[in-house]
Amino acid sequence: MSVDSGGDVGSLWLARTIYELGGIEFGSFTLGRSTIDSPIYLKPKVLISNPGALRTAASLIHAETVSRAAMRNPGCGPFDLVAGVPFGGLHIATSFSLSCDRPLIYVKSLNEDDTTDRIEGRFLPGQSVLIVDDLISAGGSMTRTAAVLRDAGLKVTDAVALVDREQGGAEELHRHGINLIPVLKMTTILNYYMAEGWISEANFRRSLDVIRSSRAD
Repeated sequence: MSVDSGGDVGSLWLARTIYELGGIEFGSFTLGRSTIDSPIYLKPKVLISNPGALRTAASLIHAETVSRAAMRNPGCGPFDLVAGVPFGGLHIATSFSLSCDRPLIYVKSLNEDDTTDRIEGRFLPGQSVLIVDDLISAGGSMTRTAAVLRDAGLKVTDAVALVDREQGGAEELHRHGINLIPVLKMTTILNYYMAEGWISEANFRRSLDVIRSSRAD
């Protein structure tokens, strides 16, 4: 299997690459605490199996943050550090930190009972941090990460997810004063796969129904 970005490097490239690397399954899945009986299992972490794809995904994040920072009303503030969310987002964040030339840190444990040496990497209180994850559903992992970083005196205003499952994560982050920057949204993925004939209409509609029900909650 060949994953070639060619000249088509954008969100649809990312959707296609995840599909080609086997990063999508249909059935009935329980995904963490927030998603039960999901008809779709999306695994952006498959990108780590292809160095070229991982490098390009990091470049997409870099381009998105630079573009948003240049807007009249910036959609991404400046940041001194990159914080990866273990475990799925840590490899993506590592690649991105190399792309944007920013130091990497990460929270070693999201267990609230573990209060010692929770942040790996060097930092100074007052520095700004951009949180990076491969996937966001309800936003729990990102908000818990942000809480640990803020308790250490770091500033968190923005977070990036390669894929937003559109299950309330953006709204949850907003409630905690964090702006979500999604590189790709689930509805875009589903519409693209349906147009290419890669998924059945039944799976397409079931997956859209999950998104709609999440928005209604």
